Amino acid sequence: MRVRRIFTPAYHPRPWGRLLAGALAAGAVVGLAVALPSDLFGSGPRGQDLRAAGAAVRIIDGETLALDGQVMRLAGVRAPGRGQICHDAAGRGYDCGAAAAAALARLVNGRDVECRVQGRDAQGRLLGQCRAGGAELNGSLVADGWVLAGAGASAMLSLEAMARDGRRGLWATASDVDQVRRGF
Repeated sequence: MRVRRIFTPAYHPRPWGRLLAGALAAGAVVGLAVALPSDLFGSGPRGQDLRAAGAAVRIIDGETLALDGQVMRLAGVRAPGRGQICHDAAGRGYDCGAAAAAALARLVNGRDVECRVQGRDAQGRLLGQCRAGGAELNGSLVADGWVLAGAGASAMLSLEAMARDGRRGLWATASDVDQVRRGF
């Protein structure tokens, strides 16, 4: 004879309850996947143009600017951060991040800026190609040696090589490529 405890309910298997719950959960996931747009997170509106008058442009760092309050990062480039220390020919340290930001400010110089949005970066900032007064900002900064060609920017690599060979910008006192690339 089996003794049943008073406070423990008898076991009654309910296989259909779990199966039904699993089917409903799977249906909900599929429904969301179909209903939500595929580019909901991590991309911006492709082909969108942003324009800002020179007075409404603010330089944030060597690769980022604000256009009428919208933050835009230049695509295909990597700039040193503000406070990043580089050394000149005499061995004196200077803030190469601030120097890169100053180079971007010289290119913009109060001119109207037009940007073509290509998506968003990992931090959610708009990412694109920008021009100011007819000058292409992304390529000009690489050619002047103040920023590096970013990952996947093969078109910028030749501009970076010319800046390095011409000893311009960050390359002016660098003894080798690794010295600059290690810096940031």
